Amino acid sequence: MRIGVLASQGAFVEHIVMLRQLEVEAGPVRLLRELDGWDGLVIPGGESTSISKLMRDYDLMNEVGTLAREGLPIFGTCAGMILLASEISDSDVEPLGVMDITVRRNAFGRQRDSFETELSIPVLGEEPFPGVFIRAPVIMRVNRGVEILAELGDTIVAARQGKLLASAFHPELTDDLRFHQYFLDMVAGRR
Repeated sequence: MRIGVLASQGAFVEHIVMLRQLEVEAGPVRLLRELDGWDGLVIPGGESTSISKLMRDYDLMNEVGTLAREGLPIFGTCAGMILLASEISDSDVEPLGVMDITVRRNAFGRQRDSFETELSIPVLGEEPFPGVFIRAPVIMRVNRGVEILAELGDTIVAARQGKLLASAFHPELTDDLRFHQYFLDMVAGRR
């Protein structure tokens, strides 16, 4: 299995390291020609405005959107979740519009308001998952066909729609490989 990690900006190295720990081939994607041949793609956390701009500058927006609509599994964390959304409630960032969710950026506040907490994510098992929230977005609305995977109180922080997976938190900044394994199982068709 080969997983590409969008390397425009953000925590892409950490995703590559985790995927390699799970014994899959993983590598950076920066240019349009580097999109070919992957079984799945990760859009990491970082700054959504910067990632969106760099994707447009390097002609990646249309192709990534097309690949998503054609069924390429994509995992978006934090800023990646924002980019997958069909609508962003409070931003002029242009999302890919492939996942039927509405997202609000920086929902928990500024950088100093970042936090860690344990999350219940039933698809990963009974053991709590370490949620690392850094200027995190939230999912404000999901439409039919979107499965809610995790909530923090009444706030949706992870969801799946078909081959698209999104989290408001950063699983790549933990030692817990379960969320990445869940994505790999999606790619392999086991989930």
